[in-house]
Amino acid sequence: MKVMVIGKGGREHALLWRLNQSETARKLYCAGGNPGISQLAEVISIAPDDFAGLVDFARRERIDLTVVGAEDPLAAGIVDEFDRVGLRIFGPSRAAAQLEASKTFAKAVMREAGVPTAGFEVFDDAEVARRWVRAHAGPMVVKADGLARGKGVVVCEDAAGALAAIGDAMERRRFGAAGARVVIEERLAGEELSFFALCGGESAVALGLVQDHKAAYDGDRGPNTGGMGAYTPVPHFGAALETRVMNEVVRPTLGAMRARGAPFRGVMFVGLMVDGERINVLEYNVRFGDPECEPLMMRFEGDLAAALLACAEGRSQAGLNGLSVRLSPRSAAAVVLASGGYPGEYRKGAAISGLERIDGAEPSDAKVRWALQKTRVKVFHAGTAMRGGRLVSDGGRVLVVTALAEDLRRAVATAYEAAAIIEFEGKQMRRDIARRALERMPP
Repeated sequence: MKVMVIGKGGREHALLWRLNQSETARKLYCAGGNPGISQLAEVISIAPDDFAGLVDFARRERIDLTVVGAEDPLAAGIVDEFDRVGLRIFGPSRAAAQLEASKTFAKAVMREAGVPTAGFEVFDDAEVARRWVRAHAGPMVVKADGLARGKGVVVCEDAAGALAAIGDAMERRRFGAAGARVVIEERLAGEELSFFALCGGESAVALGLVQDHKAAYDGDRGPNTGGMGAYTPVPHFGAALETRVMNEVVRPTLGAMRARGAPFRGVMFVGLMVDGERINVLEYNVRFGDPECEPLMMRFEGDLAAALLACAEGRSQAGLNGLSVRLSPRSAAAVVLASGGYPGEYRKGAAISGLERIDGAEPSDAKVRWALQKTRVKVFHAGTAMRGGRLVSDGGRVLVVTALAEDLRRAVATAYEAAAIIEFEGKQMRRDIARRALERMPP
């Protein structure tokens, strides 16, 4: 079948890389694209918010399945536009996408579904929010209600931090309209994990756990980013936890969404806080995470195109169970190479070198001998462009170096070996991806 992916980042590159290996996908297109994606798919210049243009192209080229990468088009109703003319598309409707587009909506669904989550209050008025904070001592979390590129959550140690976060969001509009309303909730203790499930409206199939690293600097210090690295699976959090999340979170949420008349189709991304036997949901996202998608696609086995199509068609539980959805028992780790200054101001246009020694390198090259050691390395393009025949940086997050190996320690080491070969001015990266997991493992 013909498949079109909408987007231009590392997540979309990873999806297309795996779709390129699907037996049922014979032609790939990408609305957006980047230099890495252009090696896999025909890139078309249609903006992700040009729904009419995308629908027209899909009808004209007889696209069998469209896959939406980012949250903005989903929240704006792209799925509804495709559904209206009978085109198959992977992702939730505008009504269902509110699970990510509005934290207030998501919290209401959690209450209805009996999903465990932190206590919270919602505020539309900054002064009312400030009065509430002054009356409640201790650490808390202030969240912009709307979409804020993963940066609208501020973890506050005390009331002073919460008051500043309220001012930034509601008065100084640091997150634009997304911060006009805020959710303030108790700060939970534990370890953050991400869980993914493919959903067909009535049923779901687990894709497993991933751990992301949001802070810009080692030791989880510095400002929040879109993500500086991720790995999967997560040792010490195995099948038993995944079963609990499916039974206590995903399935009840699907039921609550059906009861609201907004059945959820697509990928459900559940942000979790795990503290011993206690689990709480921090948030929902309605698309693959980035950079979680990159290591997840490295481990994915089976026909991704067929799996996404089944979800888009809203097949029954039996239909989803019949899919070939498997994850490799091996481990995958991803390291983000970012522009200097990210997530603040950064420069674009820095020349990138070294990629040719990783993608398509000769086995005789001693520095890439991991190719002979049952490892696999893939560099996904997140923010790159071609200028004057040269590959250059074109975003805050530039490349996502991803490795698959027999165990997590080797996957992480391989990703860092490859990352060291790539050079561009101002390159920055975290050097402690998977630190928590590695510290728990025997030497």
